[in-house]
Formats: sequence, structure tokens, C-alpha cells
Amino acid sequence: MKSDPYAETDSLDDSLLQVIVTRLETRGRHPAFEAMLIDYLNAMLIDAANTVLDMGCGTGVAARAIARRRGFSGRVLGVDLSPTLAQAAARLAADEGLRDRLEFRVGDSRRLDFSDGVFDAVVAHTLLSHVDDPQAVVSEAARLVRPGGMIGIFDGDYASMTFGHADPVKGKVYDEAIISGVVTSPRVMRQMPRLLKTAGLQPVTSFSNILAEVGKADFWAPAIESFRRLVPKSGIMTEQEADVWAEGLRLDSVAGVFFGASNYYGYVARRP
Repeated sequence: MKSDPYAETDSLDDSLLQVIVTRLETRGRHPAFEAMLIDYLNAMLIDAANTVLDMGCGTGVAARAIARRRGFSGRVLGVDLSPTLAQAAARLAADEGLRDRLEFRVGDSRRLDFSDGVFDAVVAHTLLSHVDDPQAVVSEAARLVRPGGMIGIFDGDYASMTFGHADPVKGKVYDEAIISGVVTSPRVMRQMPRLLKTAGLQPVTSFSNILAEVGKADFWAPAIESFRRLVPKSGIMTEQEADVWAEGLRLDSVAGVFFGASNYYGYVARRP
């Protein structure tokens, strides 16, 4: 049975966890990805928040981005399923001199041990696509934010993720295998208006982005290398199949014929 390694970070071996740490940090530093994060944080008026919860914080990319903002003087609490990722987040925050503004704990974002309405703002940055019950996470965010507080949810629409291939039929098969191998809920961002309504939240704004590269891989190059390692763990492809796929895309980039793209969406909502 297939499994999404990002949904099992509490049980992966150290080598795969390091692949995920590297991937999250490399992606988080890419200018295009940083810009998408800044857009929805600005729309949340995040600088006015005194207490922020970062659900499924991973290595703390979003938490650190909030803490280093010039106008922000509050504190961010990050929660992740994986003790290893929570520890990495704390280490990276300390390295940036942000220890006083950040705290990281282990927890399941579908059900957290906090009182109702204790946070001014809640973010879920690239979490929902790896959760088997996205509604539980959105409803938990709605419970934990105070009345009038803001919630920001950002993720990839990974059903749209696609890579070029000399054989379009084979390329489609590869696309479907990669999506199945590293994403639990690839269409979840298309469901967000319904999820927000069910959780009793009021939509404020949304952001639509496409991250496409043509000719040479930049953003997508480290993603492909991480998929090479992670997809075999899911059981969708063998290591040899993943190597053939990844090497083909690397050579496409060298030859200037690479194509890779995915849509990304950000939603900002308010608890009435």
C-alpha cells in the first residue's frame, strides 16, 4: 500500500528525514516561494499578532519568516508530528538568533492540546496536502484562533504538478506516480472554500500562483532529487525507476528542454 513519507515523519529513518529537512529548507529559501509566503502573511496582518501557531511547522520555515519580520514583536509556537523536525526547527531558529521569539513542540495538528481561542493567528504552511483529514486541521485551526483572529493556509495544488518528457504518455504515468508517492491530498486546495465554510470561517482573500520553469530546472531541481529518494519509500516506484525518471529530467535541464510546473494557492480567513 502506498504511503506519503511527509505524512509519516514521526516514523521515518534518519536518512529520509534528512532528505526532508534539506528539501524544506531549500524550497523555503527560493525567492519565488518566499514571495508567496510573504503575500499571505501580509494579508493576515501578521505583525499585529502577539501569539501565532504554526501547524505542521516542519523545519520552521514559516515560523522563522514571521519571527524575523521587522514589525512583528510577538511569539510563534510551531508544532510538528516529528520530533526530529521539531528539533531541527529549534536548532535553525537558534542559528538565526530567533530563539526568544520561537518555540517548537511535538504534536498532531489534527488534535492539539490547547484551549479554545488562545492564538491571535494560525498558519498552516504546506501541511494540508500531507494530511488524510484536512477538515480536521482546518477545524482545529478555527477552534484555536481567537474570535476575529486570522488563519493563513498555503499549499501546492499537486494534482497540477507535471514534468515534461520525450514521451507524453510515459510522462503522464510518471507524473501520476510522483504525485501519489509524495502527496496524500493532491487536490485539497481546490476544496478549501468548502473546508473553510464547514469550519465556520469567513474567507478574506486568496492567492493563486503557478511555479513553472522552462528550459532549465532551478526551483524544481532539488525537488526532483528529493522525490528520487522519497518516492521509492512510498512503494509507488522502485529505486531504479525513480533514478531513471530523475536522471532524465536532469539531462533535460542540461539540454535546455526541461519543463516543470505546479499551481500553489494561499487562503486567508477570519474567525467571526
